[in-house]
Amino acid sequence: MTLELKIPPVAVALVTGACMWLAAWAVPGFDVPFPGHDIVSGLLSVSGGFIALLGVVAFSRAGTTINPMKPGSSSSLVVPGIYSVTRNPMYLGLLLVLLAWAIHLANVLTVLFLPGFVWYMNRYQIEPEERALVSLFGPAFTAYAVRVRRWM
Repeated sequence: MTLELKIPPVAVALVTGACMWLAAWAVPGFDVPFPGHDIVSGLLSVSGGFIALLGVVAFSRAGTTINPMKPGSSSSLVVPGIYSVTRNPMYLGLLLVLLAWAIHLANVLTVLFLPGFVWYMNRYQIEPEERALVSLFGPAFTAYAVRVRRWM
């Protein structure tokens, strides 16, 4: 059984965040709070939310689906705005919110979950999405993917 396109990205982020909290709670010896960590966390969280929102707005303006579980139902290739900087602003936004959560928790172990989130998203969400987009938009998506990085 494959996990491709089976778990909504927001659910993956929530599970990752819960695991981060559990790690911080279970091993408080790795806590490393620093002055202003909540301010940095807040700024990163707002930035992540804003980047993700820009992605949602761009999809809405293009009149295409935002459903990450059905990339094959995309009706247009969205490339302007935030999509000229990152191919996955919604996932980048989730990653920034998770980074903010790690900083808020102020525990070194929590940061270790971030590469796992990126790996999971690349393997089970983004790669299947990109295969669907190549199938739908062919050379236009391939050229776009060469110009714009997957995350940043």
